[in-house]
Amino acid sequence: MTQPVIQVKDLSKCYQIRSTTPKPYHSLREDLVDGFKGLLRGQWGRSQSEDFWALKDVSFDVNQGEVVGIIGRNGAGKSTLLKILSRIVRPTSGEVVIRGRVGSLLEVGTGFHPELTGRENIFMNGAVLGMKRAEIVRKFDEIVAFAEVEKFLDTPVKFYSSGMYVRLAFAVAAHLEPEILIVDEVLAVGDSQFQKKCLGKMGDVSREGRTVILVSHQIGAINHLCASALLLNHGKVIESGNTHKVIDIYLNNLFAQVLNKEFIEEESSKEMFITKIQSLNQRYEAACSFPYTEKILIDIDYKLNKWVPNIHAGFFVTDQRGRRVFTTENNTWDMTTIKSGKLNVNVTIPPKFLVAGEYLFTFYISIPRVKFIEWEEDILRITVIDTGSQFLIYEGGDYGCVFADCKWEIKAIS
Repeated sequence: MTQPVIQVKDLSKCYQIRSTTPKPYHSLREDLVDGFKGLLRGQWGRSQSEDFWALKDVSFDVNQGEVVGIIGRNGAGKSTLLKILSRIVRPTSGEVVIRGRVGSLLEVGTGFHPELTGRENIFMNGAVLGMKRAEIVRKFDEIVAFAEVEKFLDTPVKFYSSGMYVRLAFAVAAHLEPEILIVDEVLAVGDSQFQKKCLGKMGDVSREGRTVILVSHQIGAINHLCASALLLNHGKVIESGNTHKVIDIYLNNLFAQVLNKEFIEEESSKEMFITKIQSLNQRYEAACSFPYTEKILIDIDYKLNKWVPNIHAGFFVTDQRGRRVFTTENNTWDMTTIKSGKLNVNVTIPPKFLVAGEYLFTFYISIPRVKFIEWEEDILRITVIDTGSQFLIYEGGDYGCVFADCKWEIKAIS
């Protein structure tokens, strides 16, 4: 039987978080006296520390040619795991066996020397992977064309924008033929067109029999590319196996954390802030479940402490696959008569708009291109129920996020 290309057994990584206890203001003389006393007692510079387990007893295998997605909330241990697999970080305990040449794309800045040009970094990375110069030359033009950095090829990469850097780094990692390609969320830096190109390339890599490990918050990309997935939470593997099953468990856990359908904040020093959010049905009753044929009312109370010009308030909605469905905002506040006080806003989502499913709402107040005044993420959850749409004939299928009530004109032609 063929051995897995990656074997991880009881892997753990512990970091020590050190902190010193803050002390009240002292004069220089008092600090010197306290320091001398501490030195005599052997306590000079002593600080407290606590253990933080980024990973704890993680075990899994990856076979050749598999594309495995790793998902989880921020702080779950995903990036730490990839750094260990890439041999950047040493584990505290456990065992990792990797059979094959590894190409990694982690955070921007990893793997390239900032003083070297793009051309020099391509050859350096190939050498690190153990490739001969002739092999790198054979792939060179393909790498440059994919990265779209021809004009800057002989410029030191320290002058590259983050987008240029990522394009070249991904092109190098994907084209220099590692047996195992490890990619972190860093792809989010690129534009949408390049992300699409990268996802296509990772699909090509897997079809060539090479292995891909992908970390991403883009659930759609994980769902599209990966046959299997791992769900991490607080450094532990919560679920592994079929991608659809793992994603459903992740999203159910994510949605389950949004238990309170009514958000309330009493007071704040911000210029403007949200004091209450709730979802109402068409009878103006608080509700969290709505037939798709009925309108949904989002009722928001604001407190205005100080009028700020060009203020925007809005919210966006994501579905249970993590896709952003729509964004709505208002920038036409009529503050000619009110400079402070309480405001109530009612936003209507029309009937027959959202398809059946679970939805999360994120609310914000901002001054565009200046700052976010308020950002309340995933604080309202609703369920839309399909009570008999024409789309029920496609039961079990994914027909998108919204119903498109388009006008159809039909004419007979001779």
